[in-house]
Order: sequence, then structure tokens, then C-alpha cells
Amino acid sequence: GRVRVSGALGEAELDVPFPGVHNARNAVAAWCAAVLLGADPARAGRGIADFAGTGRRFEDRGSAHGVRVVDDYAHHPTEVAALLRAARPVAAGRGLVLFQPHLYSRTVRFAREFAEALGLADEVIVTDIYGAREDPAPGVSGALITDLMGPHARFVADRHEAARVLGAAARPGDLLL
Repeated sequence: GRVRVSGALGEAELDVPFPGVHNARNAVAAWCAAVLLGADPARAGRGIADFAGTGRRFEDRGSAHGVRVVDDYAHHPTEVAALLRAARPVAAGRGLVLFQPHLYSRTVRFAREFAEALGLADEVIVTDIYGAREDPAPGVSGALITDLMGPHARFVADRHEAARVLGAAARPGDLLL
């Protein structure tokens, strides 16, 4: 989107290549930092417009049968909510989410917050937890999240099967995150 900056550092129109208020704020902060460090304001603006992003942050993976697939590493409820708010205006159709929780401790602590954040999507599938450095915790699975959600959310333990299920539910115009 386009962001207008006006203040003590001057005025600029910034083309922000990624959706979402959080990305617009980050772009303005980057522009301000660059100008404060002596960069030419117009050149700093072009740099922001050319920013290709970081891996797994609203990373476009392509489209198949009219369904756009975007990868994002959002693994905290605040990040998940920001991602889904940013994605809503981008989706021509529904917003579908395949979510793999990261860490058993985080899933237990934030199950309710994850359910609320994921509730911003039209359809949600939550898989088993990626434990990383943690050993599995008895009774802790992605179902802790989906049990707090309505019928638009399902727990499918195996991430490959979850991808097949969500892919089969997708329709042209949908955005699959």
C-alpha cells in the first residue's frame, strides 16, 4: 500500500510492498531511521519499495487452481492476528489457515489467544505441535486450540494430511496461509 509520511524529517510517499498496518509502521520507522542517519529521503523511499521481505513473512509461494498460497512464520497469537488482519484485504475469496503450533509450553499458555486470533480466518486446520527443543507434553496437542473454536476449525494431527484436507476445501479466489 501507499503511506504518506509528514513531519520533522520531511514528507514522503512510501510504497510498502507488504500488506498490514504493522508493515506500514515498520516501513515508516525504517524510512525515518535511514533519513536520520543521512540517507537521501527519496532514495530511502525507493529502498523500502524494493524491499523483498524476509523468508516466511507473507512469502508468496504461488497459486494453484486459483488459490493463492502464502507462507508465514507467525508463531505467537499477536503475530497470527496481525497476519490475518493484513491478509483479509488481499484475499479475493476466503482466508484459509493451516497452523502448526510451535512449542508445547506456548500452546498451553496461549491456547485461548491462538483460538481468538485464528478465529479471524474463515477456515482453520491446526496440526500437531512442532516441539523444537521441548519434549512432548502429555495431553497437549493442537486440539487445545481448536476445542476453543467453532465448526470452522478442525484438528488434523498430521501436517501432510492437514494440507491435503485444507487444499481440498479451497476454492478459486481463496487465500491459503
